[in-house]
Amino acid sequence: MTTPLLKIKNLYASVDNKEIIKGLNLTINEGEVHAIMGPNGAGKSSLSYVLSGKDGYEVTSGEILFKGKNLLELNTEDRARNGLFLSLQYPTEIPGVTVSNFLKHSLNAIRKYKNQEELDTLQFMKHLKTEAQKLNINQDMLKRFVNVGFSGGEKKRFETLQMALLKPDFSILDEIDSGLDIDALKIVSEGVNSLRTQKNAFLLITHYQRLLSHITPDVIHIFADGHIVKTGDKSLALELEEHGYTNFIKEEK
Repeated sequence: MTTPLLKIKNLYASVDNKEIIKGLNLTINEGEVHAIMGPNGAGKSSLSYVLSGKDGYEVTSGEILFKGKNLLELNTEDRARNGLFLSLQYPTEIPGVTVSNFLKHSLNAIRKYKNQEELDTLQFMKHLKTEAQKLNINQDMLKRFVNVGFSGGEKKRFETLQMALLKPDFSILDEIDSGLDIDALKIVSEGVNSLRTQKNAFLLITHYQRLLSHITPDVIHIFADGHIVKTGDKSLALELEEHGYTNFIKEEK
């Protein structure tokens, strides 16, 4: 039997002494794309923070296995080195650090962890420019400070560029569609789709069906009050678009 890429068993978690994840069960296999949809305050982004190991988020019960390993025993950096990636809804600005320098150090840290030869500046820049062109990222943007003065579309393209370079096994995309116009959404979605393989997986966190018109999920979960209340195929997103979350939340109660 194939080991799931991610398996969450009866997970409970809290932040600031408030319970935010309440008995969550979720299994994601290699090659799959799952989408989580739910109302504001349901705990969707909190789940992404728990998985990535953000400070202040405490797992009080349950288990998270990533590639068969106990994810909770790994710090944030080791989770990233092991192939977990979080695309933030609101990416952090890092004044004084250029995009190219940030990405070079990030990629070489991963390569070093995997006992691969690190790329020198010339090798890295050639690779970076190739991937940036695929996402319509202007070369001047690579010289700017990370996310400083970036538009919403630029921030999300930069997140996608990081995925293209680091090639994580499991990517969590927290509202990667927020703040994007139609053209930017298409570019980012095409970038994500180009990274899909039979070995990696994605978890999309979104409010809207429009993202799922560009990135087709294998499974959709409706998330409310800290756990999954219904699971289905892509038609579930269309049902949500038409009727909202009220009926599903009523069913749960």
